[in-house]
Amino acid sequence: MEFCYRCSLCGRAYSIQPKLNLCPDCTTRQQKDQPLHGVLEVELRGSVGPGFDVFDLLPVEKEYFPPAPVGGTPLWKPKNLREEFGFAQLYIKDDGANPTSSFKDRASFLVSAFARKSGIREITLASTGNAGSSMAGIGAAAGQAVTLFLPKTAPVAKLVQALQYGARVYRVDGNYDLAYDISLEYSQIKGGMNRNTAYNPMTIEGKKTVSLELFRQLGRAPDVVFVSVGDGCILAGVYKGFRDLQQLGLIPAVPKIIGVQAETSNALCRALQSGSFTVQPASTVADSICVDVPRNGVHALTQIKNHDGELTSVSDAEIIQAQARLSATTGLFTEPASAAAFAGFLKISPRLEPNATVVVLATGNGLKDSASAQLGIKMPERLITSVNDIL
Repeated sequence: MEFCYRCSLCGRAYSIQPKLNLCPDCTTRQQKDQPLHGVLEVELRGSVGPGFDVFDLLPVEKEYFPPAPVGGTPLWKPKNLREEFGFAQLYIKDDGANPTSSFKDRASFLVSAFARKSGIREITLASTGNAGSSMAGIGAAAGQAVTLFLPKTAPVAKLVQALQYGARVYRVDGNYDLAYDISLEYSQIKGGMNRNTAYNPMTIEGKKTVSLELFRQLGRAPDVVFVSVGDGCILAGVYKGFRDLQQLGLIPAVPKIIGVQAETSNALCRALQSGSFTVQPASTVADSICVDVPRNGVHALTQIKNHDGELTSVSDAEIIQAQARLSATTGLFTEPASAAAFAGFLKISPRLEPNATVVVLATGNGLKDSASAQLGIKMPERLITSVNDIL
């Protein structure tokens, strides 16, 4: 298999190099407070059979990956939900089962391998929490130094997780967008590899592995996939995996992807309707998808338009209700950003074909943000001293 970079805007091809992150031509037209211009994708050339190894479709050799069991996550068959909604082929892809309990391990895994192959030991990034703790954990397995910039609102559990893994963590007195800009400036001064979402082409490429796994687990591509959306990088990764499978002749078409945003952090939804990106301060209980400027917004919208995808938004109340409902009916406890995808399914399922194969992508474990989870349950306040107190 052969690999190169290709610009998602102008189509120009480049050889894969660790210091090349965005298209040199397109990035000169970058505007302030707008999504990244010139996002690069990894393009592959070659052929494989249906029994391919996922590593065969990645641009870094298997020997460079750290010893962490990333991927191969469970595909749940939620019996109660299937019966309730009449979808006999409803599945939940549980990426909270990754080593750091987050989908983001898929990107961190490939970034770590790329850094090792390139002889780079320090990796820097900004994160709302999951990408940071993910890179810290995967970096620990690889013996790499990780420098992380977190917004002050990042959940304590994710901060603690990153520190446990030994990352150097800086808390930013501002939002994720400020943390993102500071991390880029730090990388320009200190060097190393920057893992920022969409900025580093390997982040989208690593995230495509979920689509490859779904194909292998189902024996085909699903008809519909629901995915939570913040920056648009996971959305693009899901598309990239299915596009690769179609290019290789393994599936006839790319499935319908439905991206789900929080109503108060829905820059992509607004841009799809208006045709342009405008900045509105984002604030949502789903911290992992809370962004003012979706860095992969232009590229993600292009995928939605080219492949007949959809974007929808749900309220924080719907997200919290979906989180509790998913837990109580399946036993799968996901964080709010992950539950947003299920909230999208609850909203749109009435107009889906009941015989469709539908996958809800669950991206993170609920213990990542237990404080938010308390909004959907009633905590017991009364203390008892014997069984007689409740009889």
